[in-house]
Parts: sequence; C-alpha cells; structure tokens
Amino acid sequence: MSALRVNKPGPLSLLQDGGRFGWQHLGVSPAGPMDIQAAAWANRLLGNPWGSAVLEIALGGVELVVEEDAWVALAGADMPITVDDEPRRNWSRFHVQSGQYLRIGFARSGQRAYLAIDGGIQAEAVLGSVACQLREGLGGLDGEGRKLAEGDCLLGRPGGMIRGASVPWPWLPDYQAPQLIRAVIGGDAASFADEQARAFFEQPWQLSPQSDRMGARLQGEPIEAPQQQWSQGVVSGAIQVPPDGQPIVLMADRQTMGGYPVLGWVHPLDLGRLAQCAAHQVMRFIPMSLEDAQAELREFYQFFGR
Repeated sequence: MSALRVNKPGPLSLLQDGGRFGWQHLGVSPAGPMDIQAAAWANRLLGNPWGSAVLEIALGGVELVVEEDAWVALAGADMPITVDDEPRRNWSRFHVQSGQYLRIGFARSGQRAYLAIDGGIQAEAVLGSVACQLREGLGGLDGEGRKLAEGDCLLGRPGGMIRGASVPWPWLPDYQAPQLIRAVIGGDAASFADEQARAFFEQPWQLSPQSDRMGARLQGEPIEAPQQQWSQGVVSGAIQVPPDGQPIVLMADRQTMGGYPVLGWVHPLDLGRLAQCAAHQVMRFIPMSLEDAQAELREFYQFFGR
C-alpha cells in the first residue's frame, strides 16, 4: 500500500474522480475535476484507469510526507515540485520513498494541479463516486464533502512502474498565453438579438474573482439577454446570461437546473483552460460546430480509455 501523510493541505485541495453521475434528477451535482485533461494525464502517467481518484490542488502550498513508497504523478498548473528539496518536473511521474517530503509550491501560472498515486487514491464512494462536493457535503476522504486537512492520509495501491516518464511537450498547455475558449452556439441562442449574440464573441472578457468550482463569472461589456420565465436542466459548460448581462459559465460543481437563458456551451475540453485562468485574466470565445466538438471529445475519450 502506498501512503502519503498530509502536513500542509494548501488553501483548497479536494479529492476528485470521474464525477458523480446518475443523480442529477435529484439535484445532485456531478462534481469531478475542473480540468479533465490535466487529471486524465496524471492518471495515464501511472497507468491508472480513467476516472481514478486524484487530488485537485488549488493554488498550491501542499506538503506531504511519504509513509510508504509510492509512484506519483502531477499535471496541471505550473507549481514548483520538490522531493526533499530536489526539484521534480511537472506533467511527470516519479518515485518517492518512505521518509521523504513531497512539496508542491504555489502556482506561477494556472490555478489547479492534479496529484495521482499509483492505483488511484483510495476512499469510500458516496452515490457511486468519491468526488468531493463541499456545498452538498458529499465525497472526499471521509465521505462528507470535506477538503483535505492536516493529518489526512492518501492511500494508493502499488503499481508496476519501473522508471519515470513525462507528457510529450506538444501536449503541454500554456496557461500564460491569451486564452481562446471554443463554444458551441445553441440553447436559447435563437432568442438573443443577433448583435447581442455576436457581442459575446467579438469582445474580450475577464474572469471575475467571484468565480469558483460552481461557475466562472465573466466581466465585460454587458450583453442583453431575452426574458425567460422557466427553469431548465443545465450541464457543465452552459453559458448562462443573467439580467446584468455578465455571462456565467457553469463548471464542475454546477447546479442541475437553471433559469437564465443559455447562449451555448463551452467545449468540454476547453473548460479546463477556463478553470486554469486566474482572476482578471483576459480571454476570448470563438464559435465551433457541435460536430467538431463531438469528434474531438470522442478522440480524447478513446485516447484516455474511457
């Protein structure tokens, strides 16, 4: 059994897996990782199955002491990584030995990194998932939706790794570059005035500091949304436009029903890039077809073995 003991949990470190599905008709959020690509790469580096539990580390500031030898992998935000003060590469897997200290510093770019352990982090599932949802009090190491705390122990299962490895450079994202976020038009888009729908794509937006795992709030020149008198089911990536004209992109901990008009949906693979944006970071949205989004998503799932 691999084991890492928590000395410093960081500001917000949460256990996440592939998500909690099949309960949205009862209002239960799916949760899961904010950046599915980074989480998927962390698991792939260790040969873990799709959706194995990982630790989502927001901003950094985590220190773990190794109690049992383990292979670990990290992917995501650019956070300095050291083992007993010796640097390790991000987007890589490496071995840690009993008594060593694994330290993950604060992010230099990006917002979230994912720590995987060989065999996946072990925890008791709640409603079919260990994904931690703070608002609903579900998942996590204790099953009650609690974030990582000092003294917690992350347990894995010994795998068959024999050497280190890293993600090839063409697949490494640049979180500092201007972000272009792809979106599929749909939902209530036909009810928006043409110039208002175009305005969403023609202007830059900034990420509001009030953004969280539930929704990415955008700041820019307001767009006028049509009136809507009913609620409807919503999914991750939905672009809602409330009366103040400042769009909200629904993220992993979203609600399951919403009453604001929906202009479209952010490409599921670009939600991770949005989740890695810092407060006030500038981004633009570009339209893409549903068919292209579906084809790319199928290729992604096939590659990662979903």
